[in-house]
Amino acid sequence: MASLLNGITTITGGQIVMMLIGCLLIYLGIKKEYEPTLLIPMGLGTILVNFPGTGVLTQVVGGVKTEGVLDILFKAGINTELFPLLIFIGIGAMIDFGPLLQNPFMLLFGAAAQFGIFFTVIVAVLFGFDIKEAASIGIIGAADGPTSIFVSNQLAPKLLGAITVAAYSYMALVPIIQPMAIKAVTTKKERQIRMTYKAEAVSKTTKILFPIIITVLAGFIAPISLPLVGFLMFGNLLRECGVLDRLSQTAQNELVNIISILLGLTIAVKMQASLFLNIQTLMIIAFGLVAFIMDSVGGVLFAKLLNLFRKEKINPMIGAAGISAFPMSSRVIQKMASEEDPQNFVLMYAVGANVSGQIASVIAGGLLLSFFS
Repeated sequence: MASLLNGITTITGGQIVMMLIGCLLIYLGIKKEYEPTLLIPMGLGTILVNFPGTGVLTQVVGGVKTEGVLDILFKAGINTELFPLLIFIGIGAMIDFGPLLQNPFMLLFGAAAQFGIFFTVIVAVLFGFDIKEAASIGIIGAADGPTSIFVSNQLAPKLLGAITVAAYSYMALVPIIQPMAIKAVTTKKERQIRMTYKAEAVSKTTKILFPIIITVLAGFIAPISLPLVGFLMFGNLLRECGVLDRLSQTAQNELVNIISILLGLTIAVKMQASLFLNIQTLMIIAFGLVAFIMDSVGGVLFAKLLNLFRKEKINPMIGAAGISAFPMSSRVIQKMASEEDPQNFVLMYAVGANVSGQIASVIAGGLLLSFFS
């Protein structure tokens, strides 16, 4: 009873707030199905790390230091960037680059939709963040959780918790945020533009060579991005080579599932009240939203710019699919196109832009690291 009373009397208001935030993350994961594979472990982890004297964190009791299991996992999986990189193998194994290879010009939209990252870096600096913190906040706009973790852990590790929550939250809110952003900068007539899709076969050789070529190009353009690009392309090579189906399935399922559990729980180390509850966190979440919106808007405006010079017009909504939230963003674009015109099918173009966004986001993360690390 004395231990119970001591625990109740020593808990702080901030710790209680963080426990409630943990419960909210669990609710959003279960009830709303917002990125449940990460939000549910993160939510429970947030509760675990906010008890006074919790055993999941390193404690010194009676002069004896006891290593906490989450601190051990954090050092092994986050400090070393191991967990996000292993997830990239699974993501690469899940992605079919066929729609992109059928329409290579979709790569342009993946690049254009990273505009919000660099826009937000400038805004964050103007609001008092140093350049490394600003770069870490800007990468939220990529809508790519593992890349956000990888970049922020190197440039601004103290902001890791807030950046991770913002990145995965906005990934989950793509169906809500993107339609509003797109409609703000397009007309109904533009959203009704039809695009004729011509399916072209992509050879197996092309699919095998593509991840190798992208890795080589990334090595010359932003060599510091090779851990991200290389692991992503390795996963895709497992998928496309045709002789490692068992490894490809393992990467897509067992590997991703195990690392997602460990990553969600481990990130909670940065969700302690003393680290998370401050005005800086609110600013990070706000700027992350700006980055995400401006990424979508940047892709749309780039498509509208191209239409000034093209005879066959591009549906500008395709540009917004250039973010990394695959395949959610491409589905949102197709749904919006169908709402404007039930006979308008732009899904394959949107998928092409969407998978190009996956490549562009990791290269953008590598560029930020090469500039500011």
